[in-house]
Amino acid sequence: MSRYKRKRANSAKRGPLAKVLWYLPIIPRFERLFSVKKNAKYLRWHAEGRKKDEFLRHPADSPQWRTIDKKYPEFGKEVRNLRLALCTDGMNPYGSLSSQHSTWPVLLAIYNLPPWLCMKRKYIMLSLLISGPKQPGHDIDVYLAPLIDDLKLLWNEGVPMFDAHTNSNFTLRAMVFCTINDFPAYGNLSGYKTKGEQACSICKEDMKPTLLDHFKKNIYPDFRKHLSRYHPYRKKKKEFNGFTEEGVARTPLTRSQVYERIKNVETKYGRCFKSKSKKGVLWKKVSPLLDLPYWKDFSVRHCLDVMHIEKNVCDAIIRTLLNIPGKTKDNENVRKDMKKKNIRPDLWPVKKKDGTKTFMPPACYTMSRKEKKKFCEFLHGIKVPSGYSSNVKRLVSLSDLRLIGMKSHDCHALINVFLPIALRGILPKHVRHVITKLCLFLNSICAKVIDPETLDALHNYVVETLCRFEMYFPPSFFDIMVHLIVHLVREVKLCGPVFLRWMYPFERFFKTLKDKARNLANPEGSIIRGVLKEEISGYLAEFLSSLEPIGLPKSRHVGRLAGEGVNCKNVISPPSERKKKAHLCVLQHLLEVHPYLEKHLLELQHCNPKLKERALMREHNRTLVEWFKKEVGKKQDHDVSDTIKWLSRGPRLCVRSFEGYDINGFTFYTRRQDEKSVVQNSGVKVVASSRVYASAKDKRPVDLTQSYYGVIEEIWELDYTYFVIPVFRCQWANNHNGVKQDKIFPGLTLVNFDRLSDSDEPFILASLAKKVFYVVDNIDARWRVVAQGKRHILGIDDVVDEDEYDEYDDTPPLPMVVQPLLEEEDANNTNHMRTYHTEGIWVTNRN
Repeated sequence: MSRYKRKRANSAKRGPLAKVLWYLPIIPRFERLFSVKKNAKYLRWHAEGRKKDEFLRHPADSPQWRTIDKKYPEFGKEVRNLRLALCTDGMNPYGSLSSQHSTWPVLLAIYNLPPWLCMKRKYIMLSLLISGPKQPGHDIDVYLAPLIDDLKLLWNEGVPMFDAHTNSNFTLRAMVFCTINDFPAYGNLSGYKTKGEQACSICKEDMKPTLLDHFKKNIYPDFRKHLSRYHPYRKKKKEFNGFTEEGVARTPLTRSQVYERIKNVETKYGRCFKSKSKKGVLWKKVSPLLDLPYWKDFSVRHCLDVMHIEKNVCDAIIRTLLNIPGKTKDNENVRKDMKKKNIRPDLWPVKKKDGTKTFMPPACYTMSRKEKKKFCEFLHGIKVPSGYSSNVKRLVSLSDLRLIGMKSHDCHALINVFLPIALRGILPKHVRHVITKLCLFLNSICAKVIDPETLDALHNYVVETLCRFEMYFPPSFFDIMVHLIVHLVREVKLCGPVFLRWMYPFERFFKTLKDKARNLANPEGSIIRGVLKEEISGYLAEFLSSLEPIGLPKSRHVGRLAGEGVNCKNVISPPSERKKKAHLCVLQHLLEVHPYLEKHLLELQHCNPKLKERALMREHNRTLVEWFKKEVGKKQDHDVSDTIKWLSRGPRLCVRSFEGYDINGFTFYTRRQDEKSVVQNSGVKVVASSRVYASAKDKRPVDLTQSYYGVIEEIWELDYTYFVIPVFRCQWANNHNGVKQDKIFPGLTLVNFDRLSDSDEPFILASLAKKVFYVVDNIDARWRVVAQGKRHILGIDDVVDEDEYDEYDDTPPLPMVVQPLLEEEDANNTNHMRTYHTEGIWVTNRN
């Protein structure tokens, strides 16, 4: 076969190249990394800078990492040896969503680096670029050959390397820790057949697919075998497929068992023939990565991509709930399959007498038009904080009540946060709750700190949730993407957190490659030229302090962690009483002032022994400022610190006022600024200890640590001459009757700003504020649901541990508490029809 395309069948002139592979050798780029002192230090972080405890924060905390260290101690002993993640997928270099041209980059990420760096563009390497227009498919092995050769060299012999951090030479070795791909590319790299009856490479022959004759697709709804042996769902028939379940899910094949199965599989390349697959043979070829000596020792070689799983599952749920034509999982063919299998007779399609139309009764997940409108209006009204997600409002079409143009991260935000809130007061209770349970599960496995002791309970939780889905949702819902959810906990347990094993950073890298395709006549060559220019410029920038590093975006919060005002700076003269309250807030929260606070309280108690505690605290707040000024004035200058001295004199008469403020990695706005903006940054939460009285006559108050929720009204900087202290004046919801916890959704807080606190302490220190935002509750519009804000603070101004920065405990910031959501009567609710409305689906029959 010719290497060139022929313009005519009988032409002697050769045409353009049939296929082009661009290979950028990886070894010289590793040399460049280690030649920069800062980068060489980062490459040791997994051994020297990582927080080592029982939690999973990084792949280095995972059993698979430790397995290699034990099996190959010489490799594990050298902390500079690299562990890589390999990712490949198709992209259209012309920037459109068309599939007419598919270029395949092969990327490498380095897991030695800290989590805030290893997925940044600067440290992701383009090793191969396979030209289009056709995708390589199973022939990708041929193109991977030069990369595999370098990886063999790096493992077997190693290469000499200079380490600029220690100023010494060593022999560098490297290995591929895992691959990260969407499911079709997963099949191309692994050689496993990801279509058909045994589409799951983990279950293999243990799968029991069901072919829907009318829907014409295989489904994989068999989740009950993953339940405990005596779980009551195993005995149920009517609620599932009409049969009991006696089978038990087999454990995945061991590394050696998989290797024995695939080592003799014959691999055939090229597309000039169609290979006839033998029945029972689950692999089309031997993975090219099996040539690496260590590859057979991994329990998880190819990771499931949670990004694409979330996207597909979210789309399936939304399209089915809103009954989007051509996209929903519930249609006439599915109802016919239900009838053929003799399940859910109350949902079988009914033809009109004249045969022109067919009526499909409303299922328990079918929304009425009123509910669809309520659902879409809720999403249309959401305002999120800066950097949280895209503008949700743009995804909603109120004219035809559907969501349009949802990207992967939009689905991530929707299914992790907004969907459980949007469904409050919509759909029957049992359907709403089972969707909420799935959302909670996905939220838990996407956490950046995971307690491995909770993973077994989390697995049981999601298996039961999927069984509930099987009871309520149509059979067509359970495609391979839904099936793969059941294996996600296993991969977290073996390989570590999900956020370092999904495709979001690689998809962003693909976008930068598309931007480099300036010559559309030869897009791949243009991309390679752009990548080389960027790498050369980036390497030179490492040695020039005046240049910003390329591929490492600078956060807007660099240099602002201590606080900096933004938007509409003004100098104002506030009322003296209001400024006094702000100054009192500062005195009460600074540790250096605490001895004076205690002394003042003791003096008040001595002078007023009969004064009750609540009245004593009021007097303490009323007189503290003047007393503190006099008390410090009595002492000599050398007996007090400069901070205490300037605090005693109070702030200047004028204060600087802002409409926005950046501090601790958060961006805050006032309520006025929020009303003019498409984002919501005025929500604030503060955690404080307070003395709680049950009533005005309560003589036994209780000291509690409570969360207070408010909205920022003003942002001030109090000027104490030699330093400034930012404070927020807020409106606070009343914690007695304006804040409540949802009874069903654990951890969901609701606030009512029509019920404000009567406390005379409106100010807080800006440094103590945490970002929250509020969305309207669908059940009662007077209440707002509290959602937590995000921040990206690691790696900014040398912050390497968010817990230590905030002076938190050693407990993870996102504990995974798995609680049952449904009462037993909900679990027994098997009504598949809607009883609250009769808005079914009419289908016009074809002649």
